[in-house]
Amino acid sequence: MESAIKTMVTTYLGSSRGKDGLSSKSFQKLVSKNLGNIMEDTKSTSAVAEMQRGLDENNDGKVSFQEYLTLIGYLANSMSDKLQGQTNSGSNAEAS
Repeated sequence: MESAIKTMVTTYLGSSRGKDGLSSKSFQKLVSKNLGNIMEDTKSTSAVAEMQRGLDENNDGKVSFQEYLTLIGYLANSMSDKLQGQTNSGSNAEAS
């Protein structure tokens, strides 16, 4: 788990290039490069821009580290639900 946390932090810091948040361009690049396997429409500039607006709680036009963690939390929750559904489907099949 430490490795996963380190990867999340270094990915954000590398994408923000030492600035206080991810610009639209940096966020687009981070999403398309790193999240394409677990998210849809990561290549769509308009879809990613809409996602950024949804994350940008303070409306500064950037994605802060805290706002980025909101996205990561949402993705982790979605993945957990999906995996639990697969596990439960397997259990239900065995019980039938």
